[in-house]
Amino acid sequence: MSGHSKWANIQRRKGAQDAKRGQVFTKVSRELTTAARIGGGDPSANARLRKALDLAKAANMPADTVDRAIKKGTGELEGVVYEEITYEGYGPEGVAVVVECMTENRNRTVADIRHLFTKLNGNLGQDGCVAWMFDKVGLIAVPAGKATEEQLMEIALEAGASDIREADDGFEVITPLDAFDAVCSALDEAKIETESRAITRIPRSTVRVEGKSAETMLKLYYRLDEHDDVQNVYANFDIDDEILENFSL
Repeated sequence: MSGHSKWANIQRRKGAQDAKRGQVFTKVSRELTTAARIGGGDPSANARLRKALDLAKAANMPADTVDRAIKKGTGELEGVVYEEITYEGYGPEGVAVVVECMTENRNRTVADIRHLFTKLNGNLGQDGCVAWMFDKVGLIAVPAGKATEEQLMEIALEAGASDIREADDGFEVITPLDAFDAVCSALDEAKIETESRAITRIPRSTVRVEGKSAETMLKLYYRLDEHDDVQNVYANFDIDDEILENFSL
């Protein structure tokens, strides 16, 4: 399995666990509010809000919850102003970790994130220490049976996608950031169903982690992701599928 495919599968598995815990609503609500605050409440004129609405739809978020989150961002309802912060550090065996947060209390958040790194054999680093190890791209998952590779090559690449990759359960369409919206629109126009659409960070290379170190790395990854102030966690670990499947907190 390619590094891209394994990472996409990990993120989708994490997304399913988030949904079960109900955490996804908190994370998506913050993104909706922040997107609306920065770019306004009209999704046709706010690309970030359109992406947040896609996340809300994928999470089956109730329409009234979505509406309240957007109105908090536009100022129609009272709400909290969240600050966006990215932390970088290292996990067990030198795995690079990037943590994207939204918080109304920077001091609390950094203390919590540092504690988790330290507790689980990692350390919080300086800004820029590992972010360069990841490419920020658009990632669109197309389930098996919804399109052929030839269809995706014709439609997505024509719209600006940089790569089409076969995954265990379908295909992954990789796009540059500036082509993400155009590729999504092209797939919609072709009536090709997608499983997920997101801006993500994909590691340029991976670090092999095994045994106890692998379990500790996964604990760090999921504990960070569980934190209410954390929106996304990215890491460049390479861990056996069997360990991933059997892992539980």
